[in-house]
Amino acid sequence: MAVPKRKKSKSKKRMRKRSLSGEILAARPCPQCGAPVQSHRACPSCGTYKGRQVVSVTADE
Repeated sequence: MAVPKRKKSKSKKRMRKRSLSGEILAARPCPQCGAPVQSHRACPSCGTYKGRQVVSVTADE
């Protein structure tokens, strides 16, 4: 059975824990409609990406 040779420092433990935690995704406003959009993704509310329509969005009521 493997046994650690030395005690892990607090910083090494915290670095490992930090990489396992979930990421906080940054959102920016859409230039067309102003809704929050993740980078490099089509806008879910208006369907535009880089100034052109790429996804057709229908209004569900």
